[in-house]
Amino acid sequence: MKIGYFILNDDLRSDRRMESLLSDLRSATYEVYEIRTKSDVQPETDLVLSMGGDGTFLSAAHVVADIGLPILGVNFGRIGFLCENRPEAVSKALMEGDFRIEYRTVLNATLKGPEARKSIGMLPYSVNEVALHRSGSSVLGINVSIDGDPLPTYWADGLLVATSSGSTAYSLSVGGPICMPDSKVLVIAPISPHNLNVRPIVVPETSKIDISFESRDGVAIMSNDNRSVEIQPGWTVHIEMAQFSLKRIRLAESGFVKALTSRLFWGEDMRNNN
Repeated sequence: MKIGYFILNDDLRSDRRMESLLSDLRSATYEVYEIRTKSDVQPETDLVLSMGGDGTFLSAAHVVADIGLPILGVNFGRIGFLCENRPEAVSKALMEGDFRIEYRTVLNATLKGPEARKSIGMLPYSVNEVALHRSGSSVLGINVSIDGDPLPTYWADGLLVATSSGSTAYSLSVGGPICMPDSKVLVIAPISPHNLNVRPIVVPETSKIDISFESRDGVAIMSNDNRSVEIQPGWTVHIEMAQFSLKRIRLAESGFVKALTSRLFWGEDMRNNN
């Protein structure tokens, strides 16, 4: 087996847990090497280890997801939903084949409008969400259509479109629902809405979503997972499913509900401990 590994935090190179993991894999005669960009990926690579937290996992996904390489998250971070596995559990699971591959929806966002493609072109893929934010103090008027059907204008600090994977990320913090990872849905949720009669809405993941805005600040910020760009008024952001899925490796001992209870303390109540 040939395994690439991806690191953002250079301090991890001296972490004994990572050194032990790489040593165990090499002792098992696996070929292990580091990648930083897509051009670093060697032929016949079987999978990629993301070493860090969820932010590192997203960065690794932006490098290799569209070439079909499965990613296994090794948690050296804090919460860790995408990157949930303890380093000491990874080598044993790989050697025993005690894992499976799950497929996560990926979003593709395209900018349309005067000079939009020339200036920025195709925005990167998103595993968690695409979000629109105000750039200054003025509230945004955000126009959204789903498969060509317009919604009432949102007046808010921003708006996001999240995958089921992203339902436990930014979407959760703005009041969106938690979705099981294999749910075939997208969540559209306003960020700090300035009208009280709007709520997050769940739509099929096959929906094609168009977003435009108006603002006295003139521009807005569009973020795709952990990257952002400035967009101009008169531009439209078109969001739809990518033509590929993220292949995420899940170890047998892990699980989404287990992650909710251990990471977010879901259902934590003194009465549940009796």
